[in-house]
Amino acid sequence: MNIQEIYKLAIKMGIENDFRPKQQIEKQMKRQKEKYEKLSKDQKEIFDVEKLKNPYADSRIHFDNGKKNIKKVMVGIDIDTAEIMLAEELDIETVIAHHPVGMGLVGLDDVMRLQADVLEQYGVPINVAESLMKIRISEVGRGISAENHYKEIDAAKLMNISLMNVHTPADNLVARFVDNKIKKDKPEYVGDVIKSLLEIPEYKEAAKKGFGPVIFSGSEDNRTGKIALTEITGGTSGSKNIYEKLSQAGIGTVIGMHMSEEHRKEAEKYHINVVIAGHISSDSLGMNLFLDELEKKGIEIVPCSGLIRVSRNKKKKK
Repeated sequence: MNIQEIYKLAIKMGIENDFRPKQQIEKQMKRQKEKYEKLSKDQKEIFDVEKLKNPYADSRIHFDNGKKNIKKVMVGIDIDTAEIMLAEELDIETVIAHHPVGMGLVGLDDVMRLQADVLEQYGVPINVAESLMKIRISEVGRGISAENHYKEIDAAKLMNISLMNVHTPADNLVARFVDNKIKKDKPEYVGDVIKSLLEIPEYKEAAKKGFGPVIFSGSEDNRTGKIALTEITGGTSGSKNIYEKLSQAGIGTVIGMHMSEEHRKEAEKYHINVVIAGHISSDSLGMNLFLDELEKKGIEIVPCSGLIRVSRNKKKKK
C-alpha cells in the first residue's frame, strides 16, 4: 500500500462506522460541492478542495514522500517533531498521527457539525442541537486559530517522511465499537457500564496504568436509564448547554472520552450520569481498529506517543 491507499481506507472505514446514515453524509457532501461551484475564482483558489471528497476535514495526508510499498509505519496519538526525528532514527518512512495537525487541525471545528446529527438521533431537536453547537464551533475555531499548525509538517518534509493523521474516522470506529458493546451488555447500573468498558483491552490496560474509566457524575449504584454516546466523536467537546436538552430527551447516562469541569457541572445539574471511558485509551481503541486493517495487509505497526497498541488480529490467531 502507498499512503494514498492508507488514507482512502481510513475515510472509507470512517464513513462505514459513522453514526449518520451514509445517504446523509453523501447529501452533505453534495451540498458542499454545490456551494463550491458558486464561489468566485478568487474564493476557489483558497478553498480547501479536500472537503469535496473527504467528509472529515480533520483527517488527511500532510506530506507524501512518494513511497509506493509501505511495509512499516510509526503511529502515535500525538505526533510532534520529536516523533518525526525518532522515525528517521528507526528508519521508518511513514508516520500516522491520531490528533490533527496542519489543515487537519484547521478543520477540527468543521467536523463538529457531526455532533448535532448525533444529538438529534438521541431525541434533541435538530434546530436546538445546531443552534447550541454553532456557538461552540465558533469558540473552537477561534481557539485553534493561534496554533503553529505546520510545525510538524515542516519537520516531516525536511526529513522526507510521509505524514498523515486519522482523527474523526478513528473516533467513529471507537464510538461504534463501544455502542455495540453497551447495547450487547445492557448495563442496568452505572457501575455496570464501568465493568463493561473494562472488558475492552485498551480500557483495562489504561486502568492498570492509572487512567481507566471513571464516573464523573452520579454513582455506581445509579441506574443508567437511556445511554447516549454523545461525547466520543465529532472533533472535540461539544456545548456545555446540551445536557439540559439531553435530560429533556430522556437521556440518563452519557459515555464520553473526556470532559471539562464546566461540562461535568452542567451534566450533574440536570441529573445526568457521566462515565468517562478515557481519552488516550479511547483514541487507542479507535486507531487500533483501523491499524488492524493495515496489519492484515502486511504493514508492521510501530506504536509511540501514548498509543496502547492492541492487535485483534493476533487475538484471533490464538
